[in-house]
Amino acid sequence: MSPRVIAITGASAGIGRATALRVARDGASVAICARRSDRLDAAASEIAKAGGQALTVVADVTSQDAMNAFVAKTVERFGRLDVMMCNAGFGIYGAIDDITPDQMQKLMDINYFGTYYAARAALPVFRRQHSGHVIVVSSIAGKRGVPYMGAYSATKFAQIGMAECLRSELHGSNIHVSVVCPVSTASEFTDVMTRETGGEVSGSLGPRQSVEEVADAVARAIEHPVPEVHPYFKSRGLVLLNAIAPGLCDKLVQRFGRKPVRD
Repeated sequence: MSPRVIAITGASAGIGRATALRVARDGASVAICARRSDRLDAAASEIAKAGGQALTVVADVTSQDAMNAFVAKTVERFGRLDVMMCNAGFGIYGAIDDITPDQMQKLMDINYFGTYYAARAALPVFRRQHSGHVIVVSSIAGKRGVPYMGAYSATKFAQIGMAECLRSELHGSNIHVSVVCPVSTASEFTDVMTRETGGEVSGSLGPRQSVEEVADAVARAIEHPVPEVHPYFKSRGLVLLNAIAPGLCDKLVQRFGRKPVRD
C-alpha cells in the first residue's frame, strides 16, 4: 500500500502539529495548513526529519475558497487525499451572557465553519476515489457542557452533530467519519483561550493529556477507523453519566468550570 496522504488544518501547533509528526513517522505524506507561515515551515522541517513528505499551505479555514485550494494543492502534489483532519479551533471562557456576539461569531466561523469548509472541500475527492476519512477534532466539551465554556461547547456540539449526520449519510461506503474528543491538552490552546477571554481565569482545568497522546489516538483511528475517539479513556464515563443522570452530571462538572476574573 502506498503511503497515506493526510491533510491537517490548524497544523502549526498543538494537536495538529503533533499528529502531523506522528503520522510522518509512519511514512505518510502530510499537507498542513495554518495562518502562520513561519510555524508551518518549522513543522514541515520536522515532518521531513520524521520521515514524511510535507506540503505547507498558508490558509484561513474560515474561507471555503481557501479550503478548496488547500485540497486542490494537496491532490496536485501527492496525487490523492486519504484523510482530512479538521483540527483548527480555539476557545473563549465566559458565561453565555458575557460572551459578545462578535466572540460567538468568531468561534463559529473557526470551529464550526472551519470544519464544515474543510470537510466539504475533501468530500468530492473522497467520492471520486471511493475512499477517504474525515476526522473532526472536537472536544469532550462537545459531548457534555462545562460551566463558563458554553460558547465553545456550542461549536463543539455543532461539529459532532454534523459529523454524526455525515457518518450516517456515508454508511456502507468506504468513506469514514471519526470524531476526536480530547480533554484539556497541554498546549498553547489554553494560553490562547485565556488571551481571547481577555484576562485571568480562575478554577481547575480538570484531567489533562499531552498532544502526543491525542496524536497517537488519531493515528490508531486512521489505521482502524472508529466513530468516536476518546484519547482520555475515562472521559467516556462522563458521557455515559450525562446520558443516565444529567442532573448529577451538572454537579460533577461544576469542579471543572473556569470563570474569568473581572476587575
